[in-house]
Amino acid sequence: MGRQYKTPPLIEAVCEFRLTSDTPWDLTIPGLFYEKVKGTFPLREQSVRQEVVLSEGPQGLQQEIRTSERIVLFTEDRKMLIQLGPRLLAVNVLRPYPTWQGFKAKIEMAWENLKETLRIEGLERIALGYINRVELPSPEVKLLEYFEFYPFVGPRLPQNLASFIVGGEFPFVEGRDRCRIQIAPVLASSEEMSAFMLNIDYLTQPRAVKVSDVLGWVEEAHSRVEEVFEGCITDRLRELFEEEK
Repeated sequence: MGRQYKTPPLIEAVCEFRLTSDTPWDLTIPGLFYEKVKGTFPLREQSVRQEVVLSEGPQGLQQEIRTSERIVLFTEDRKMLIQLGPRLLAVNVLRPYPTWQGFKAKIEMAWENLKETLRIEGLERIALGYINRVELPSPEVKLLEYFEFYPFVGPRLPQNLASFIVGGEFPFVEGRDRCRIQIAPVLASSEEMSAFMLNIDYLTQPRAVKVSDVLGWVEEAHSRVEEVFEGCITDRLRELFEEEK
């Protein structure tokens, strides 16, 4: 088990499964799936999403905008939700985070019920992502005092940055997985504060994980995300999060 905090910065976590194109899909699947999970996710809504898809064509890299319809299922308090669309399943949790065990239980429930609803031929990708909003008690801060992942600015440049976006992608498990980290400043809740978004996404390469290995991958991915998060912050930030000893 990783470190525990009384005031963690997490505002949303999501586990997303994208199924391979040879997995059969029809319009009855969302309704059948809803019947299986409505005891926990009784609230049902429709959502239309647009995605930008890049593909290599005869004239080079081409951009295509695809529109898809999803059902969104909520718990009564709307703090947890499932999104289900054509060959896509996502499980989201919002603040307050229900601990990893609570989140994992909903991921397992959604995945097992999806397997009972259709024949899953394969996985194009799995991703586990965490969105953290870090608020610091000063309008101007030295990032190196709080973060281990931040932009380097040489001594001949101004040291106060009005805005920035820093990201990186790290390989894991001999290249099977990738972990993406991004940090950027955002609007703080008051003029006496500063705020930053720290996003961590851990995902597979295309078709790298078997259907039978999904839940094992999810557990491993969470351990990696915890390690990366701790590697991004300093003890001073842990004090602000009120680490539980």
